[in-house]
Amino acid sequence: MEREKHLLFTIRDIYEKGGNIIEYLKQSKQTDINSIEDIMISYDFQAGTYIKYADHNKEYVQAYTGNLFKVISSLGKFDSILEVGVGEATTLANLLLYFSDIPKYVYGFDISWSRIKYGLYYLSKLGLTKVQLATGDIFACPFRDNSIDIVYTSHSIEPNGGKEKEALRELFRITKYYLVLLEPSFDFADEEGRTRMLKNGYVTNLYKIAKELGYNIIEHRLFDVSSNRLNPTGLIVIKKSNNNQHNLSFLCCPLTYTNLDLINGCYYSKDAFLAYPVIDKVPCLLPQNAIIATHFLDEL
Repeated sequence: MEREKHLLFTIRDIYEKGGNIIEYLKQSKQTDINSIEDIMISYDFQAGTYIKYADHNKEYVQAYTGNLFKVISSLGKFDSILEVGVGEATTLANLLLYFSDIPKYVYGFDISWSRIKYGLYYLSKLGLTKVQLATGDIFACPFRDNSIDIVYTSHSIEPNGGKEKEALRELFRITKYYLVLLEPSFDFADEEGRTRMLKNGYVTNLYKIAKELGYNIIEHRLFDVSSNRLNPTGLIVIKKSNNNQHNLSFLCCPLTYTNLDLINGCYYSKDAFLAYPVIDKVPCLLPQNAIIATHFLDEL
């Protein structure tokens, strides 16, 4: 614990001086792979910066989310939508503003608790109070199989280079009809961009692996809007066909995929005997948040 405490102090100093947290953590562990823990720490320290960016770049954000709306609205009507890696909800919130009739069920999750806290604030500021946000892991999503009509990402698989197959399988699992991916496009990048993506540990072959997995890719192209020519945004739309399963519940235990119910201020799986806390209105649904509570329902 003493080492972890000093590590966080060191990371705070690096962040305040404008350093690259993930690069420091990789060097300290002598690895080229971005771990989930490294990504979580880096994003958590950055919480608040994405809202500032959105506030100062409204024209870009509107163009980006407006074009995303065109893609999603072309897929037909739907009742539920989820942004994976929602961050501070700047993309989700501005996307919802384009809907004349917002979907009945809107979800978002992110690995960083602090980003979710800021996301709830940002949604509230825009009058979007019926969106449910939580912490969650892209490789262990706290959602049932085939539960969300449209699942989409916006540069959230990005830092997980080498884990494309695991991410795609998990996102496809929870998708009911369409999986929409806005992620760095190695295919459409120039040599300088590709070098940068490899250096940063970004995903590089989502399209290739999606094809290998046998997914029905109905669209693959360079997205209309991108903020950085060295990190061009690619669009991949995957259709999940012949899915007639209807789930009345959405959330599930990320470890066992059993039902979660909100009981006594926390989420509890009666089947797995695991409880997940809710901290300052944020459900904490990462696998490591699970608390063994076999007697949670006992009346004493």
